[in-house]
Amino acid sequence: MNFDAHLAPYAAHSSKSHGRRFAEPAPGSRSEFQRDRDRIIHSTAFRRLEYKTQVFLNHEGDLFRTRLTHSIEVAQIGRTLARNLRLNEDLVEATALAHDLGHTPFGHVGQDVLNECMKDYGGFEHNLQSLRVVDHLEEHYGAFDGLNLTFETREGILKHCSLNNARTLGDLGQRFIDKTEPSLEAQLTNLADEIAYSNHDIDDGLRSGLLSTEQMMEVDLFARHRHAVEAQYPGLPGRRALYETIRLMITAMTADLVETSAALLLDAAPRGIDDVRAARPLIRFSDPMRAETSALKRFLYANLYRHFQVNRMRVKASRIVRELFDAFMTDPVLLPPDYQVAAGDTHKQARKIADYIAGMTDRYAIREHRRIFSLDEL
Repeated sequence: MNFDAHLAPYAAHSSKSHGRRFAEPAPGSRSEFQRDRDRIIHSTAFRRLEYKTQVFLNHEGDLFRTRLTHSIEVAQIGRTLARNLRLNEDLVEATALAHDLGHTPFGHVGQDVLNECMKDYGGFEHNLQSLRVVDHLEEHYGAFDGLNLTFETREGILKHCSLNNARTLGDLGQRFIDKTEPSLEAQLTNLADEIAYSNHDIDDGLRSGLLSTEQMMEVDLFARHRHAVEAQYPGLPGRRALYETIRLMITAMTADLVETSAALLLDAAPRGIDDVRAARPLIRFSDPMRAETSALKRFLYANLYRHFQVNRMRVKASRIVRELFDAFMTDPVLLPPDYQVAAGDTHKQARKIADYIAGMTDRYAIREHRRIFSLDEL
């Protein structure tokens, strides 16, 4: 079956994949990237995303986004964008669903604290941890560790990487050394991620009461579309007006990205994916839209992500992660046997502890902290 017949020549074609770390028979009724997607969905790390923080802790409300629902929204937006640009939807979906598999509990604060704890042991970065999850930590197959995903999906997962780490990753790290670009599908997924979180964080921020509509009207991108909704639907109730506003914002951002990227692709005329890798980034917003999305992100950072109530949870989360790490480093016997290493190998033990903590859900980390530090817990 030809899964690539409808794709542009510069898309990532599954039939021309750089392959997997361990050779396997062809998947038959699925493309290589569909197989990647299916393996990701059935992974343990993917299920854990349901209980990992996006902005608000999972137990703070049933309707706030989690890492799981965020990843699904990124995949949905990404597939729409890919279809319009004749790129590989299956690769975009696989990359979107896997991009946060290595994220710590408690959102970005968990990553920041774990990176500080690991500063003498190679550091911690969630994109690299996501790669570590799919390459090593998942245990589903008899023939290999990890999920044995294709090069292209792994490339899309690894959005950022230091030169030191890149040098240890072979072909996958070479683009960071050579300063070349990943596939168009990887570039697109990165921006689908931005579209998803910028818009759903508005929804969650307003739902939580930490943001107000009056505050949001300070942001041109929001205000313009809110006025359009009010003009079309005078007197529409608040929640429905908000949904209409966010829907228009997502439509405007995706339309701008498709139009701008299509023009860049037409001008660059890449003949294949190798030309894409050698070119400048070809999936982009227009300059005016980039300015507006940047202003929105600055607003959310100042008014939501650094709101004093969010900061209170940040401080608590920081303490939990740091104290767990310190306790496990001091007394590795507190760890489950699978995470204990031979005495004296401090660097390896630290990495195993980082794997253990990064794999925790929010509520498991809170429970584990109580087990270790509370005399009332056994």
